[in-house]
Amino acid sequence: MADLPVPQLGQRTPLMAAVKPHMDRMAAEGLAGMIKTVPDGMTPGSDTANMAVMGYDPRRYYTGRSPLEAISMAVEMAPDDVVFRCNLVTLSDEPPAGDMLARFSARTMLDYSADEIGSDEAARLIEQLNAAFADDTMRYYPGKSYRHCLVWKKGEQAMALTPPHDILTRIVGPYLPAGPGSEPLRSMMLRSAGFLPAHPVNRARQQRRLRPANAIWLWGQGTRPNLPDLARQHLLRGSVISAVDLVRGLGICAGLDVVEVPGATGNIHTNFAGKAQAAIQELARGQDYVYLHVEAPDECGHRAEIDNKVRAIELIDEQVIGPVWAYLEAQRQATGEPYRLVVLPDHPTPLSLRTHTADPVPFAVYSSDGRDRLPAAAYDELTCARTGLLLDTGHQLLPRLIHLGFRH
Repeated sequence: MADLPVPQLGQRTPLMAAVKPHMDRMAAEGLAGMIKTVPDGMTPGSDTANMAVMGYDPRRYYTGRSPLEAISMAVEMAPDDVVFRCNLVTLSDEPPAGDMLARFSARTMLDYSADEIGSDEAARLIEQLNAAFADDTMRYYPGKSYRHCLVWKKGEQAMALTPPHDILTRIVGPYLPAGPGSEPLRSMMLRSAGFLPAHPVNRARQQRRLRPANAIWLWGQGTRPNLPDLARQHLLRGSVISAVDLVRGLGICAGLDVVEVPGATGNIHTNFAGKAQAAIQELARGQDYVYLHVEAPDECGHRAEIDNKVRAIELIDEQVIGPVWAYLEAQRQATGEPYRLVVLPDHPTPLSLRTHTADPVPFAVYSSDGRDRLPAAAYDELTCARTGLLLDTGHQLLPRLIHLGFRH
């Protein structure tokens, strides 16, 4: 959700522009400040940031993004296997002249998600990739929407790879895999652009005026992590709700139950209300905490969709935070048991940059017993920063909520 001032919003951020009474009340009646979720020197991303918010020190435990996604997909990994994220993407039309590499290199990254292709359609394209490329050392595994994995047994990982969402509208040539071991990846990317456009899935998508998944893009390499079970460590029972394999994989490592929500997509058309009801059901069955992740503002940031980002924030406030808070308050009145409600982004995705940054993000904690008090007039980047509270190690948020409290 976090962002920079947007000229089209009168130099306000989307958080400042959005109508979000529940978030604002959390900040005004609770504790508000800023938190640094991406350690200095690490690449800002959903992997490092969510790892920190969930309670892990990324500097100690981070081994790459894709293995966490593979865990969510129940992919078996040996310690020396290297896992890559495979995006189904839309590139511009191929120029007529030049060899295969030259033609591919001259194309533009139009969409890192192939119009947010459906999971069923994507699985059929992954089958085609395996028919073309799978052998004793490499295999593709289908995930959700455009997000998939490649496992390379005893593979190379010391190579330069670029996330496709970082190069939207750019010529892809300068960002192709480079360095030791990159040639097989580069070859598969180039060859995929030769046969994917003719697949029946893409022909059908074009008839529906949807962008085709006409190539793959490989990035985000890493090896299997060795993460402690945080739920057991803190003697808590928890659940994770997310449409994103990365967050679900982290939750599995942390000992959380993964909750499926029908219609959860990872974009602004997700089932916001369904996620709230799933969280309520988890709490009602006795879970101590729920990690509820909504991807929509991040996707809007990557796509530079100003109005949609504001609307996504408003929908989170109205359809997620509102119902969950109402349930928690009703339980408190019935049982006397106090509760805490926390809101924060994992990282900024500024609309003007269309990618992640490592800047601190605003957070707010509402405690029903009043134990956490450092109010801000509203929940946004500027107002929360004015409280003067900065947590400069994001992975300390969970221990503070459980054990240490907030000293300011």
